[in-house]
Amino acid sequence: MSYNSYIRSTGSYLPNKCLTNDDLSKMMETSDEWIFKRTGIKERHIADKSEMTSDLAFNAAKVALSRANISAEEIDLIICATVTPDLTFPSTATIVQQKLNANKAFAFDMSAACSGFVYALATADNFIKNEQVKNALVIGAEVFSRILDWNDRSTCVLFGDGAGAVVLSRTENKEKGIIKTELGSDGSMVNILKTSGGTGLNQISGYVEMDGRAVFKFATSKMLEITKRFMEEYKIDYVLPHQANIRIIDYLMNNLQMTEEQFIVTIKHHANTSAASIPLALDTYISNGHNFENKNIFLTSIGAGITWGGILISM
Repeated sequence: MSYNSYIRSTGSYLPNKCLTNDDLSKMMETSDEWIFKRTGIKERHIADKSEMTSDLAFNAAKVALSRANISAEEIDLIICATVTPDLTFPSTATIVQQKLNANKAFAFDMSAACSGFVYALATADNFIKNEQVKNALVIGAEVFSRILDWNDRSTCVLFGDGAGAVVLSRTENKEKGIIKTELGSDGSMVNILKTSGGTGLNQISGYVEMDGRAVFKFATSKMLEITKRFMEEYKIDYVLPHQANIRIIDYLMNNLQMTEEQFIVTIKHHANTSAASIPLALDTYISNGHNFENKNIFLTSIGAGITWGGILISM
């Protein structure tokens, strides 16, 4: 018998501290109008110094598990998508495993930057379809504020901290769940979005460095291309893009000739939370009462690497 995987539940967590554009204007030469016009961002959440990525991930995971009505011991696999891990090693996923007491799971991290959750979800889907896993916990979690240069307004205004999680479970229903996945990368473009540090390079994490124009150009063309390709084969009711910049989202919306209501967008209040952005946005909509039952949602993202991916899900 062959199986499919479906999103059984969602969960998310945001740090208490909210940093608005007006707050940033007191720290540097910028304004709410300047930031919002160029990015669509009004505010972002910033983790307390005592909060680690694993703490954010743990809190999001607890919500997802509670809504799925299953115990942590029923989880077979934990994947944490992050580029801001607690430690160089062990993986943040194993730290989350310990905090959850998910003793029967195997756990590892996924590093694909803003595409991390899409990569992690596709990986978990394969484990389920290959009958190696029954229930997987897939998390996107970041404390991106730790790798920002707060004197560089071209990058620091764009990002925030947060976590989102889903419980992915096995089903015999071929019409429900993850229908198709596609992943890609282009290593020739590693320099347009990266950090200035690394264990091997200089033994520090470094700060985010980005060629904004190059990233925008590649993101719009690649995310449009992959979405159109899926639309040729499947009906798409909603698009959930990586929450990087409202201009990228507007470009997709206009070129796909879809309505604003068909796009899941939370960037105004969360900013870019990297690997957390897609699961955080999905849970936000569901928690606010949006009903996606029997609807097809297309997840698409682009991240450093350059990495990208698309996943079609029938909810």
